[in-house]
Amino acid sequence: MRKQLLLLWLFALTVQVAFAQDAPKPMSWKDVATWKSMPSGGFKLSPDGQWLAYVLTGIEADGELILQKTADPASKKSFPIGNASFASFEFSDNSQLIAFKEYPKFAEKQANEKAKGKPLKEKLHLIKLGSEDKKTFEGVSGFSFNNEAASHLIINLPKEGNGDAKGSDLLIYHLATGKSQNLGNVREHAANKAGTHLAYSVDAANSQGNGLYLLTMASNSIQVLDSDEAGYQSINWTEKGEAFAALKMKKDKKYKQDKGAVLGVKNLSNPQVTLYEPAKDSTGFDQKYTISPNRRPMWSEDLTRLFYGIHPLVLAEKESPKKATNTDSLKLAESENLAKIMADTTIKSIADLQKAIGKLNSSKSDDKKANDAKKPEMTIWHWNDDRLQSRQQVMENMDKTYSFWAMYDVTGKKHFALQDSSMRDLSLLPYQQFALGSDQQAYELDINLNGQTYRDYFIVDLKTGAKTPLFEKFYQPSFASMPRPSTDGKKLLYGKDGHFYVYDITAKTHTNLTEKLPVSMVDVEDDHNVIKPLYNPLGWSSDSRYVLVRDGWDIWQIPMSAKETPLNLTQNGKKEKIRYQYRISLDSDEKGIDLTKTVYLRTYGENTKKSGFATLSPAKSGLTAGAKTLLWEDANIQGLTKAKKAAVYTFTKEKFNQPTQVYLTDATLANAKQVTENAPDAGKFAWSIGVKLIDNVTAKGDSLQAALFLPAGYVEGQKYPTVVYYYEKLSQTLHNWSNPGYSGTGWSPSLYTSNGYAVLIPDIVYKMDDPGMSAVWAVLPAVDAAIKTGVIDENKMGLHGHSWGGYQTSFLITQTTRFKAAAAGAPLTNMISMYDLIYWNSGGGNMSIFEASQGRFFGGPWENWEAYERNSPIYHVKNVQTPLLMLHNDKDGAVDFTQGVEYYNALRRLKKPVIMVQYLGENHGLGKLENRKDYSVRMMEFFDHHLKGLPAPEWMSKGVPRLKLGEHLEERAF
Repeated sequence: MRKQLLLLWLFALTVQVAFAQDAPKPMSWKDVATWKSMPSGGFKLSPDGQWLAYVLTGIEADGELILQKTADPASKKSFPIGNASFASFEFSDNSQLIAFKEYPKFAEKQANEKAKGKPLKEKLHLIKLGSEDKKTFEGVSGFSFNNEAASHLIINLPKEGNGDAKGSDLLIYHLATGKSQNLGNVREHAANKAGTHLAYSVDAANSQGNGLYLLTMASNSIQVLDSDEAGYQSINWTEKGEAFAALKMKKDKKYKQDKGAVLGVKNLSNPQVTLYEPAKDSTGFDQKYTISPNRRPMWSEDLTRLFYGIHPLVLAEKESPKKATNTDSLKLAESENLAKIMADTTIKSIADLQKAIGKLNSSKSDDKKANDAKKPEMTIWHWNDDRLQSRQQVMENMDKTYSFWAMYDVTGKKHFALQDSSMRDLSLLPYQQFALGSDQQAYELDINLNGQTYRDYFIVDLKTGAKTPLFEKFYQPSFASMPRPSTDGKKLLYGKDGHFYVYDITAKTHTNLTEKLPVSMVDVEDDHNVIKPLYNPLGWSSDSRYVLVRDGWDIWQIPMSAKETPLNLTQNGKKEKIRYQYRISLDSDEKGIDLTKTVYLRTYGENTKKSGFATLSPAKSGLTAGAKTLLWEDANIQGLTKAKKAAVYTFTKEKFNQPTQVYLTDATLANAKQVTENAPDAGKFAWSIGVKLIDNVTAKGDSLQAALFLPAGYVEGQKYPTVVYYYEKLSQTLHNWSNPGYSGTGWSPSLYTSNGYAVLIPDIVYKMDDPGMSAVWAVLPAVDAAIKTGVIDENKMGLHGHSWGGYQTSFLITQTTRFKAAAAGAPLTNMISMYDLIYWNSGGGNMSIFEASQGRFFGGPWENWEAYERNSPIYHVKNVQTPLLMLHNDKDGAVDFTQGVEYYNALRRLKKPVIMVQYLGENHGLGKLENRKDYSVRMMEFFDHHLKGLPAPEWMSKGVPRLKLGEHLEERAF
């Protein structure tokens, strides 16, 4: 009996151990390093829709490529691809092959890094679909198939040696025969769309054989199109692939830049080469300019004109030649000096003679110093500068390489400069009949000061180069107002004074498209200090007869003809609070919206957070009113794509606790089946069991929502420690999967819910002159509403936000003591001093951000002092009782490091509990992996102590002396 009981006890213990081993566990930060998932862009369909491939990669894990038939999950095969931050794989256009790169393994990279070895080589694998055939190429850098023909695999080999030559070997692999062909010293190459021809340039040592070449793929014949001691670059095929343009750049010691020429090649069967050399066109081309290498040349649609960039020539700095010593002139100078001394009657003694000689030597030394004087390194900041000097420094290289559009009429053999410094921007419109020019130089100073954007617009006739004013001081409250061309290039859609207009370029007429609509196109939810911003339009129809615009809910079809009536295509959006957000483009070659085909739309429920797809059906003219819902679920559904040559569709679906997966379906989107196994280790870990959508009303009466993510292992009736996270409006992320990772801010909501935290993400809307108080008015009522669910432990709540969210955090703790801990990343803390600081990443000033963008203030502090002070954390610092962990880096180019220092020192002076962590050399968010790891762990340790009662690590309770910091960091590294 005792033996049986022992056996039963051992069996029960074994079961318990096995169950414990199999039970999902909370994910640790160390687990994140080897977590594998499908990256963005990591899934592809073959053009015929019969095959699919996707990759799984990890930070410190070796990845794999999954390949299978779409109709046969059992055909799935896995291939190792090493440790890849970006995986490279492609199907051939005929759907017969797939090629992918294999990178060195993570362990190999680590060992090589420690040994400081040479760069490790990468492999390329080529697989024939449906077979076991696989060919491997060693030591490659890049690859591509020759587009539609899919007859060759083109492989870039790494450049090794070869001096100053810019070319490297290019391997052409013939797929039908398995033979390889090596082209040496190839600098650039590009196949046309049909894949029948490969244009390439050669750049060899000492420029021997440099030229532009054309390889005919079928016959394997090579033609030399141009050859010279020059650099050939910027090969650019037309969209159809019947012609291409390129640049030819030659060195000229007189100038800092190379002198350029443009090449145009057409009639590929018997190539016709046009070479325009500005240096030989002394009458038509301003010789103070040359063709620029910084803009790709292009043919016009009708192949009659070449377009290219030009920029001013800059003389090379002359080196002062070393003058040969002239002994005769030295003897003459010495005799002249001797004569001066002898003629000086004031010299009465040896002492007088020494002084005279010393005076002559001093004069010589002064002359030499004047010639050798070093110029100072300095900057002059002038109040009339259109752009801050800091902005000019950031833009310096771009300004140096800026080029103006120009045109060469091939038949007339004439060059036209299409723009100059009085019109800085130019866009060639479709079919190159006209161009849209613009310039904001007259308003740039004010734009940089108050953020209100104005611009002058011009129409340029591309037949003559003539420029005609279109708008003067055109106001652009948002991107939606910018003029955008019709598909035929003859009209412009633009926004003005809360309406959409169309300008007919040939008729020179303006028509208000929306004035008679029963709805407004103004984005009334935009709470920035701009006037009547519009919702972004969907665009032009492919026949240029209609434009599709949005009122924030529904989509409207507006005809160009006065005989037709505008039509509400979707009809139920505003009524049912469904946002028809955007149209899905399923054809990469499309021009405009083809209204003769079914139009797919992405839909989103503003109040329900549901999402999905709907369609609009074509009619005899335009589209039929009434959208048909195809998918509508409590999930985040998006990413609809179509196989290039088949009616095979895919989309992605995810929930907060379910990783993103790809689903395969047909045009109806019905009966979709999951075809990926993203995040294959997800079952090993505990995740949030679900979400709740919290409705709440702000202190100012605005109806908002908040997303509440339940902790793993949630038990109803039990309360949980909670981190409140925010950044303006984020409740739309209710169904978004958060892939575990080391973010640049330390925040990973899935890690927190996995480790027993609830996460609350409330919406914030803003009132002008009160960005800080707006957070108080929105966040606290949202927290109150969430507490009523019974999920949140109101005595164990923490706050976290980064950047603007960091500002909200640093401000909220001055207004309430309800939170037991707060972590603020890169926070703005003094709105008055921050206003006059510089956004170093762009070099611009903060004032425009404060007045017309995120700051949401009327005017500057000197005219609105009370509002700036009222919303600055630093002026309420004495109220803080919440322990604060602050991240601020010394090279923060968005929120100046002094903002963190100012707040830290104020809190420290008042002996408030504050810790500031600073990662040397890091910007607004953490970039280095070791730093992202470190801060992610520290922030969770901070919340674990204050919200869960775990012991505080020593760095938190006592700090770390400078002399012990190295040892401390080494102990924690993983």
